[in-house]
Amino acid sequence: MLFTIQTQAQFTVSGIVKDAETNERLQGASVLISSMAMPTNAEGGFTFNAVRPGKYLLQVTFIGFEKYEQQLVVDKDVKLEISLAPDLYMADEVIVSATRASENTPTTYSSLDKETIRENNLGQDLPFVLNWTPSLVTTSDAGAGVGYTGLRIRGSDATRINVTINGIPLNDSESQSVYWVDIPDIASSTENIQIQRGVGTSTNGAGAFGGTINLQTNSKKKEAYGEIINTYGSYDTWRHTLGFGTGLIKDHWSFDGRLSRITSDGYIDRASSELSSYYLAGGYYAKNTLVKAIIFGGKERTYQSWYGTPEAVLNGDAEGIEAVIANNGLNEAQAENMRTAGRTFNWYLYEDQVDDYQQDHYQLHVSQRINDDLLGNVSLHYTKGQGYYEQYRYDDDFEDYNLPNVVIANETIESSDLIRRRWLDNDYYGFTYSFDYNKQDWDIVLGGAYSRYEGGHFGRVIWAEFAPNIPKGTEYYNNDGDKSDFNTFIKANYQVSSKLNVFGDLQYRNINYSVSGVDNDLRSLNVEASYNFFNPKFGAVFAINDLSNLYASYSVANREPVRTDFIDSPVTPKHETLYNVEAGYRKRGQNYQVQINQYLMAYKNQLVLTGELNDVGSPLRTNVEASYRLGLELEGQVQLTQWLRWMANAAFSQNKIGEFNEVIYDYGPAFDEFNIIENEYSNTDIAFSPNVIIGSQLTFIPAEGLELSLLSKYVGKQYLDNTSSEDRALSSYLINDARLSYVVKTKLVHNIALTLQVNNLANVEYASNGYTFGYQGGSDYVVRENYLYPQATRNFLASIALKF
Repeated sequence: MLFTIQTQAQFTVSGIVKDAETNERLQGASVLISSMAMPTNAEGGFTFNAVRPGKYLLQVTFIGFEKYEQQLVVDKDVKLEISLAPDLYMADEVIVSATRASENTPTTYSSLDKETIRENNLGQDLPFVLNWTPSLVTTSDAGAGVGYTGLRIRGSDATRINVTINGIPLNDSESQSVYWVDIPDIASSTENIQIQRGVGTSTNGAGAFGGTINLQTNSKKKEAYGEIINTYGSYDTWRHTLGFGTGLIKDHWSFDGRLSRITSDGYIDRASSELSSYYLAGGYYAKNTLVKAIIFGGKERTYQSWYGTPEAVLNGDAEGIEAVIANNGLNEAQAENMRTAGRTFNWYLYEDQVDDYQQDHYQLHVSQRINDDLLGNVSLHYTKGQGYYEQYRYDDDFEDYNLPNVVIANETIESSDLIRRRWLDNDYYGFTYSFDYNKQDWDIVLGGAYSRYEGGHFGRVIWAEFAPNIPKGTEYYNNDGDKSDFNTFIKANYQVSSKLNVFGDLQYRNINYSVSGVDNDLRSLNVEASYNFFNPKFGAVFAINDLSNLYASYSVANREPVRTDFIDSPVTPKHETLYNVEAGYRKRGQNYQVQINQYLMAYKNQLVLTGELNDVGSPLRTNVEASYRLGLELEGQVQLTQWLRWMANAAFSQNKIGEFNEVIYDYGPAFDEFNIIENEYSNTDIAFSPNVIIGSQLTFIPAEGLELSLLSKYVGKQYLDNTSSEDRALSSYLINDARLSYVVKTKLVHNIALTLQVNNLANVEYASNGYTFGYQGGSDYVVRENYLYPQATRNFLASIALKF
């Protein structure tokens, strides 16, 4: 077989790309044949060498022009002259262009187009759609990718990753996290995604300390369409998606919509999810004007599996399990659950131990071409979020809820089992703007945003076994968070010569944050914080030839602490600063692409985990003076044969903290005193920062429309805290998934796509996330507990998608 492949005839496909109206040759048009891609050179030309005989789909795209497609039969050398018709309508891409990187930007990024998103989207949350991109690690509380999920980029968690949808910030203003469960199936309404690693270019919203994820929702389609997608999988997982688009109506109007429902029992016991979501967009398109209104959102009701699984349970350690039961004062029902549940153990037993939340997003985008060189954009947005999580509490003291004791038959009852709800009621609104000036050798963008967040936090006791009459709606705590965020930036690319492009980017950001009221532990809160940040970025791109370039950049980013840092930290937290150097090499060949990138991310006052948790399980952090991440990233794809394609990436890194103090509480032999112990460490690994991450996608295409892919992911060892202690670590793991997909076209249905994906083929038992804490009861009683989030063993998802 190898001899046959090597001696098979090969041909050349070449051509030029022109403007159909002016006959001008177009430089930088993207030419794609199967997975082989390259931009056109200064003369508008392209050449693919060593193309094997066969049928190919040729696609040519260029901003401002209509997409060109042609079925190509290669059985000899092919020369083409392709004329692109100017798009008579402003492209949706202008909405996100101000915050995106390009080939002339000296930053590190990866892009996913709609087809790639579709292939990876079987109803799991977006982090799992992005799982195969470089330096990225995913996790799921429920274990199977539905419900509460998260991701890390270069070891940085969600609070350090800036996320925007159509340029509008998505990160929660106070926690700076992103809760993908609030917008389930958003991938089905996404046109493309760009992931920038490191600081990246200036954007709106939260500071980017690990990366940015920039989503653009569906763009206009000229023809009407409809789609029905149904998925079924392990753990009684169901996904139902109904989508439609009107195409262009009267040459100017376009409307798109989607309804989705996703349910799953989860891999973890009782970790069920009931998710519903919607998307609706309407746009007016003209040559120089675009007006687009978008509404999307979701409702989630998920059974809580936040607490994790004791490591002793995962290891089947009977003695360790009994220690956890004793240390946590479990009742008989809880203890029996822990002894018998096994790997899928869930701490919670109460039927309605749920998170119930709805979030709705409203966006209005207006883009106007002011003249041939200047484009303006302005967007208004409003997000409404409201919901609660409900908890059954065993034997809580009435005084913790500001309630009086109960007297029954001369007996004073000071505690009771009870049910509480903790509520969030949030409003987030503002605007973004940008002006893009593009003339001759200059491309200048002036942009920015202003937003205001108003968040109410309050709690109610809705039932107690022994309690006085509690008036309906009585709140035992209530506090408000208020945050304003303003930024403005100017970024410029200047083409110094045919080989050299230089880049500059200056951003000013002002944040004002306050919290007032009573916290859930009945403490009075009075937080006032204000920050002024200056974030400069500089770099250059040097073109070696039409197919390859070198780039380098230096960036500075600053970031404010999050809500829990302010209200739970014993000292006032400092803001963090990141100094980021990126340098790399990019090359596109006739049948391959490769990118090599080296980075240094040096932090000042990075906030890191101490090992402590607050009363709802959120980790507490402290500033460390100096820490860094140093890494090498490799990314590439190659068309090995006409029927075999390989995409792979690898990241190798060191992630270190110079000096770190771990905090341990010593409550004394009788638990009647309180002392703090600080253990000093130096040159330790940053928590949750694996030194090796490798991804691979090997795709076999035996026939037209039929694909078989082997998807592999290796994640190295991760420490649960910053002490580099081997007994507080997640083991490395290698997971292999297999996906079989078949697409057939019919007269009645435009195409029918059948997909079967088997995850974790080797049935590996692994955990992708966790936490640790410890305390002492004198020197002879030391407790250290690790809690992990086990991921699903072998499971499957099967999907059928009909597109009309």
